[in-house]
Amino acid sequence: MAAAAAGAVVLAPLSPLAQEAGRSRDPLSISIGRNAEFTRVEFGGVIGVRSRVSRQGDQVVVRLGTTAAPDVSRLKVDPPAGVKAVETRQIRAGARAGGTDLVITLQDGADARSGVADGAVWLNLYAPGKAPEGGDAARPATTNAVVAVKAEAGPAKAVLTFQWGAPVGAAVFRRGDAVWIVFDTAARLDMSGAKQLGPAKDARWAAGPGYTAMRVSAPDGVAVAAQGQGGTWTVTLGGTAPAPSGVEVGRSDDGSATLVARMAGATKAIWLTDPLMGDRFAAVTALAPGKGYAGGRRTVDLTLIPTAQGMAVETSADDLKIEAAGDLVTLSRPKGLTLSAPSAGLESGGDHAADAPKRAAYPSMIDETWAATGQAGFSDRYRRLKDAAGLETIAAGDDPRAPIEARLALARFLVGSELNYEAIGVLNALIAKAPNLQGEPEVRGLRGIARVGVGRLEEAQVDFAGAALAGDPATRVWQGYVAAQQGDWEGARRNFAAGAATIDDFPPAWRARFGAAHALAAIETGDLNAAQQLLAHSFSQKAPAVDQLTARLVQARLFDLQGDKGRALAVYKAVSRAPLDGIATPAKLGAIGLEMDQGTLSPDQAAQKLEELKWRWRGDGTELAVIRKLSDIYLNQGRYREALDALRGAGKRLAGIPGATEIQADQSNAFRALFLDGAADGLQPVQALALFYDFRELTPIGADGDEMVRRLSRRLIDVDLLDQAAELLQHQVDERLDGVAKAQVATNLATVYLMDRQPEKALQAIWGSRTTLLPAAMNSERRALEARALMDLGRFDHALEVLDRDQSNPAREVRADIFWKQQKWANAAPMYEARLGDRYKIAGTVLTPAEESWLIRAGVGYSLAGDRAALQRLSGRYGPFVQGARSAAAIRVALDDNLSGVAGVGDFANLSSQADTFVGWVNSAKQAFRKEADAKAA
Repeated sequence: MAAAAAGAVVLAPLSPLAQEAGRSRDPLSISIGRNAEFTRVEFGGVIGVRSRVSRQGDQVVVRLGTTAAPDVSRLKVDPPAGVKAVETRQIRAGARAGGTDLVITLQDGADARSGVADGAVWLNLYAPGKAPEGGDAARPATTNAVVAVKAEAGPAKAVLTFQWGAPVGAAVFRRGDAVWIVFDTAARLDMSGAKQLGPAKDARWAAGPGYTAMRVSAPDGVAVAAQGQGGTWTVTLGGTAPAPSGVEVGRSDDGSATLVARMAGATKAIWLTDPLMGDRFAAVTALAPGKGYAGGRRTVDLTLIPTAQGMAVETSADDLKIEAAGDLVTLSRPKGLTLSAPSAGLESGGDHAADAPKRAAYPSMIDETWAATGQAGFSDRYRRLKDAAGLETIAAGDDPRAPIEARLALARFLVGSELNYEAIGVLNALIAKAPNLQGEPEVRGLRGIARVGVGRLEEAQVDFAGAALAGDPATRVWQGYVAAQQGDWEGARRNFAAGAATIDDFPPAWRARFGAAHALAAIETGDLNAAQQLLAHSFSQKAPAVDQLTARLVQARLFDLQGDKGRALAVYKAVSRAPLDGIATPAKLGAIGLEMDQGTLSPDQAAQKLEELKWRWRGDGTELAVIRKLSDIYLNQGRYREALDALRGAGKRLAGIPGATEIQADQSNAFRALFLDGAADGLQPVQALALFYDFRELTPIGADGDEMVRRLSRRLIDVDLLDQAAELLQHQVDERLDGVAKAQVATNLATVYLMDRQPEKALQAIWGSRTTLLPAAMNSERRALEARALMDLGRFDHALEVLDRDQSNPAREVRADIFWKQQKWANAAPMYEARLGDRYKIAGTVLTPAEESWLIRAGVGYSLAGDRAALQRLSGRYGPFVQGARSAAAIRVALDDNLSGVAGVGDFANLSSQADTFVGWVNSAKQAFRKEADAKAA
């Protein structure tokens, strides 16, 4: 149990089916074993033993120093007890970019322990309730308030025993003539049992926030040793102390300027001040069993003190950061520690490669002599360098201090010969054998250069941004070149300027490329004079034809901006005849643009040529430029579908290429112009709807997108495509809106449903969008719509309750229709007459269809109610309007005050069907939608 509490769990006999068959000799091996208590996962090999284990909530994260995904299929298919999920993820950002994390998600109540033993990092996984007591995860938050200290002292030796009662971390070390004993928990020490200290003089202790520290005065020659078991720590002063072990310190495997110590059970870093010397130092505590640091290490930033237990760090830096997490202690500063290059500690490779390519003046510099092959030619040179690198690799084995010069020489030759894929392979293999070489400036520089050569610009940026290359002017040149390739013109000029002093030390081909890229950046930032000078420098280099033609393309752009269209067109046409599509395609694009500006090429002819170019060169910024030009022509011609299709196709395939954001902006702007600015108003509503559905993913988020949908729905309502209009509005209500905006659109949706004679859905729209603090006018409109829907369902009394005492025009209209359907003629007729108001006073104008319906229903209602006086009044007022009315015969019958004459019961039934107020309401609703659209457009 004591071993388990310390994290060093003793394995019971493993099941034959569960145990792996021997340890692999691969750089990374993962072995899995199970017994009744837990599952052990071991990470072995030269890479596996460098794994880091940390805990993040319910996740255990194992950081592996490899870019290749490890084989964890068995863990995924047959997860251990207590494990919910297993996944791997690549680290894509930060100083550790390129590595792999193995993420193990634990079930509720499950636990894990980790450590280092027998040349492997181990991880024990426990099912819920199976984890042993003790250990870091099981450690109690509080300990005994008083800790008894007992001493067994003789003339030359004293043994101090600290009884904590629970596992605590400790650090024991000597500073000058004092021995420090530091614990990671605050308590009061009871020294009554430690009166005699043998060779030591006296002991003083103090407690602070989360720690207890004791300073024991002891002569310099007194040996110190520490042992721990569970919650008991024993410190021996004097006698013969065994050599401490268990703490290994080295550079971070990710290449950053950081030191990492592997110390099982590390708990925390505690900063202390020496009361006599007045300086500040840190003690890093660790759980039992005992482990110490035998050697000392001194850097510019810090000094590691030899310890009997834990770690101790002296520093004069105020910003030194010490982090203890699991089995790792990380020492860092915000701008990195000042450390020598990893290659400084490697063994010498001898003089077997005396004629091999030598290191350049700067880590990210290409030396012109690297590509030299001599009289024997390329094949002989490549074979000799490759053979030397292979022999060096075999001899190195797993030794992290083995020479690397032959492999670097091969990488230099490959980079100088622009065999960049091969160079990346050599350098990645080198890093896989010795991960700390990611901190070697030349390794990072060479790999960054090779990655630029194959177009992996983002990966190159990671290499060039490493702390190992900080301050290298040649690196700034490459960063400027990468920025130019990515369209970051300001960044390109800034970095080119910072590395200008080294550009002339590069081979001529790269001097020409840098000059053309810098000139393009100058053009894009408006500095045409600088661009002209940079191009002149580029043309002066003895560069290959492809690089000269690239510079000519930039020159044509410069001529165009300077107003010399003729020379620009001539250069474009000359370059377009090159047998290289990557050069000829942008030249043809430039020529097409100038010919269109001059009027010598029609839009249809230009579109035809651009369609050909679109398929001739694909996959980079040139294709994006072609598509943008083509879509612009299509939009100007009203060929909206072709324009959006072209833009959408490029946006999906080329999302990570510089210029892709402009393509996305073009799509959004075109869609906005169509459905928000009225460009699609010339299309038939059905065509506009089809176009909207095909590209609806371009609908912007927010008010503009909502307005697009409402505009399109109004057009659909005008042509009675009510189902389609309702679908658009329903999506807005369900997915995009809240609050007042949702209530407004739901009101429009309910109107559409009522126009389509779907009262149930209208009620759902109203009831599903209820909210407080709506404007009074909107509340009145919603009440009228709700009452109309209830009326259509035959729920007349409920409808009247909804209207209550609302006297707005929509409410009065619905109330009249309800009374009419209830055949309450005496109530309905006055309301219809009231809807006409003083219309009779406006003589000489024809009644609208809605006004005729109200007049007919008022007359019929008075007749059926037997109200002759009201009928005579109505006839007197509106008799003059009969002659010009659309339904003259019906109005004449409705206004006849001789109830036993012309109008009979059958006639009144016929008149009621002719005077359908629903049609008038639909027309008025459509008119309201149009007015709303016109008001927003204005």
